[in-house]
Amino acid sequence: MKTIRIILSCILTGAILIFGIKPALAFCGFYVAKADSSLYNQASQVIIARDGNRTVITMSNDYQGEVKDFAMVVPVPVILKEEQVHVGESKILERLDGFSAPRLVEYFDSDPCFKPQYDRGVFKSRARNESAFLQNAPLLEEDLGVTIEEQFSVGEYDILILSAKESDGLETWLIQNDYQIPEGAKELLQPYIKQNLKFFVAKVNLEEFDTNGFEKLRPISIAYESPKFMLPIRLGMMNAQGDQDLLVYLLSPKGQVQLTNYRTVKVHSNTEIPEFVKEEFKDFYQSMFQRSYEQENKQVAFLEYAWDMSTCDPCSAQPLNREELKQAGVFWLDSNNPYNRWGGNNVFITRLHVRYTRDKFPEDLKFQSTSDRTNFQGRYVIRHFYTGEMTCSEAAQYQQRVGNRQEQEAQNLASLTGWNINDIRDKITFVEARPIPWWNNLWN
Repeated sequence: MKTIRIILSCILTGAILIFGIKPALAFCGFYVAKADSSLYNQASQVIIARDGNRTVITMSNDYQGEVKDFAMVVPVPVILKEEQVHVGESKILERLDGFSAPRLVEYFDSDPCFKPQYDRGVFKSRARNESAFLQNAPLLEEDLGVTIEEQFSVGEYDILILSAKESDGLETWLIQNDYQIPEGAKELLQPYIKQNLKFFVAKVNLEEFDTNGFEKLRPISIAYESPKFMLPIRLGMMNAQGDQDLLVYLLSPKGQVQLTNYRTVKVHSNTEIPEFVKEEFKDFYQSMFQRSYEQENKQVAFLEYAWDMSTCDPCSAQPLNREELKQAGVFWLDSNNPYNRWGGNNVFITRLHVRYTRDKFPEDLKFQSTSDRTNFQGRYVIRHFYTGEMTCSEAAQYQQRVGNRQEQEAQNLASLTGWNINDIRDKITFVEARPIPWWNNLWN
């Protein structure tokens, strides 16, 4: 069955940790895993780069089905010209996803019996390892109130820019042109028509697609100016089967981008969890996110990352270089920028994760830019206890602290995920304090 896969719309929008020091106080650590888009069976991704009223949006295509049946319908505020539409590469979305994904890091306790020494004034310590459809389309009838404002092809896509007077007419036109609209489309289209928005409609040019040997559909970028800073999501709910995940990477020269019409909550972060989660991080993050989603009544967006793009700590991927930032839609980079090759410090990324349904998110997403450059990341910590030989008097106390710490980690994990605390404890090899021979203290 032919379907409209309505994706999204755009308004062009350190230190070594030794025991006794909380990991939450320092970001440095060894990155070991990340909660990127691969954790979800189906997650739409959008990049929005905005400065002033100028906006560039890049939309991923997560369409599943025959390429010939693919179609994208996107409300836009202005009539787009061919030079405002660009076909990109999926890699840029993968890069942003990898760079900003919530991450698991690990630390290794140092030897509690180690005593630093001085040699010639130098402190010694342990080192850290650290167009087919255009040709065959029927003529428009005036009584439908639909007008083709622009038509062109870009890459493997044939593009139409439509305006409409009534949702009935637009729905009829789409059906006549082989777009089989899901139930409820008319009601969802009408608010956009009342706002005088246009409709960006894309289909795959099969000849171009086959000639170039594409394996999957590439993302589409659109650029234009508008005072509106929002992301219509309601159309994307027409084909939805249950909850939908949306990852939005918002790039700004100022600071964090915030939602104005929905509450935003930071994901739980800087929490110590048991060592075995290293092998179960996907299950952990999915469970934690779902639990938070339900606790917030399924009506919030989650902030997963906010950071200056010239740095990262710890890095789950290298910061995007200048060329990659341009591919992501960043248009304000100064070629004479004195900062490093990563593009300087005038690109700030905000990663929002929205899991939504039609009843819980009745409005499109509306944003505002801010000058808040506070760093934040979803970060989860594993601390490995020291397993080497320990012969000092402090060893027993250290082992006791580790045992207490492991119990707290188990409770943390149960609280975050809702997992059974006894099942968690069964997976932990608890450390117990061992007596140290009294004579060892004679030489320590």
